[in-house]
Amino acid sequence: MLRIRILLCALFASLVLGVSAFAAATPAIASHSQVTFFEAPRELLNPVTRPKTLVELQLLGVKALRVMLYWAAVAPGANSSRRPHFDAKNPASYVWGEYDALLAEAQRLKWPVLLTVTSPVPRWATSNRRKPYLTRPNDLQFKEFMTAVGRHYGSRVSYFAIWNEPNQLGWLLPQFNSNGTPASPQIYRGLFQAGYAGLVAARVAHLKVLMGETAPFGNTSVNPRWEGLLHNVAPLAFLRGVLCLDSYYHKARGCASLPAYGYAHHAYPSSSGPLAAPFSFEDVTIGVLSRLTYALNRAAQARAIRAHMPIFLTEFGINTKPNILGVSYSQQAEDDALSEKIAYYNPRVAAFAQYEYHDDQIPRVHGSWIGFQTGLETAGGVHKPFFYGFPLPLVVSSSAGGYSLWGLVRPARGVTKVRVLVQPPHSRRFRTLKVVWTNSSGYWTLHSTTVATHWRVSWRSPSGRLYNGPSIGVT
Repeated sequence: MLRIRILLCALFASLVLGVSAFAAATPAIASHSQVTFFEAPRELLNPVTRPKTLVELQLLGVKALRVMLYWAAVAPGANSSRRPHFDAKNPASYVWGEYDALLAEAQRLKWPVLLTVTSPVPRWATSNRRKPYLTRPNDLQFKEFMTAVGRHYGSRVSYFAIWNEPNQLGWLLPQFNSNGTPASPQIYRGLFQAGYAGLVAARVAHLKVLMGETAPFGNTSVNPRWEGLLHNVAPLAFLRGVLCLDSYYHKARGCASLPAYGYAHHAYPSSSGPLAAPFSFEDVTIGVLSRLTYALNRAAQARAIRAHMPIFLTEFGINTKPNILGVSYSQQAEDDALSEKIAYYNPRVAAFAQYEYHDDQIPRVHGSWIGFQTGLETAGGVHKPFFYGFPLPLVVSSSAGGYSLWGLVRPARGVTKVRVLVQPPHSRRFRTLKVVWTNSSGYWTLHSTTVATHWRVSWRSPSGRLYNGPSIGVT
């Protein structure tokens, strides 16, 4: 599992070198809300660390999980080139291991689970039987596996997603054909149709399947002679390819629409920050989600997918130094909150996400750090400012005549009060600016004309636990 994450990040890195001075708060800021999926595979799939981690996640306000289920991790004879004789549709044929325990805990806590079923696949399910066991997985074998998955986990999973970052060569091969045109979209289309059919065969009630789970960067084509084929496909080019759409969003004849419930995407920003726009219009980061919305609208007009398909941001994080894309610890808390605010105000976004809990502990490779440093804590367990910012995200923006504040009390279970504090210029101390009410989902806004250099928030839970957010500057 860890090796997959290391490869993923290496590929990703290579692609991107006074109280009177305020107006009244508005508790009912919007009817929109979004679930936040938290992903912590190392901690939650380990029976030793899982109990403590679940307690900590509850205190942080986590209410939903994303879990990646690796086909090869549970399948019989996964390293064999010849498929063993077994009933592939029968859940009893697989060794589910710690996945069973984790999903049982999520069910006990009443946490929705997004289960992303993905590679690596059994060796016998690939077309070439060669490592890293990602090449053209067999559709029929996958359909049978998904039937078993649906029968085993159907009652414990709120959303299924088929494949993780299928536009990345670390998860699906080949990405490009020998002539330089994208290959992975059509491979993925077959896998999605097969996986969906397997879940239907399992008779999963209230079936909601997400397509995509795409990474944010890539190419639309490559020159095999000069560039080679080891590149990733850009997310919008991938989306069009999966749905049989040309560059003008015209659908090929005889290509059926896909029955996806929503589109999942990993809108990681570039090293320039959440508001920066990638150079290629085929890439989609958090600051340019409108590109994805536009593409989905055009796809729906072509009747390739259903109309008004929701967007699920199912994996996200802000890397910190020494990652090659990393920012300072304090900037991480600000950038993540800003990203969550961007997602919140996009009415198509149904979910945000946080990956991971602890940073990867990965050495240097060729002079650069690899792995993810998007955690709330360092690899050694030291709290970053983001540890305190995750339960109390806060964004402060300049606006006409003052500042606009947006925030969330993530652990709240309903309407609650939160204390907003300011640090005046030339002062080291914070003072209370305002006590504001949140809406029923924990969100709040405030407009203030008070001049300050930094802001933070403080909240006390009904049980008496005090939460103090980190110091935040103006975005």
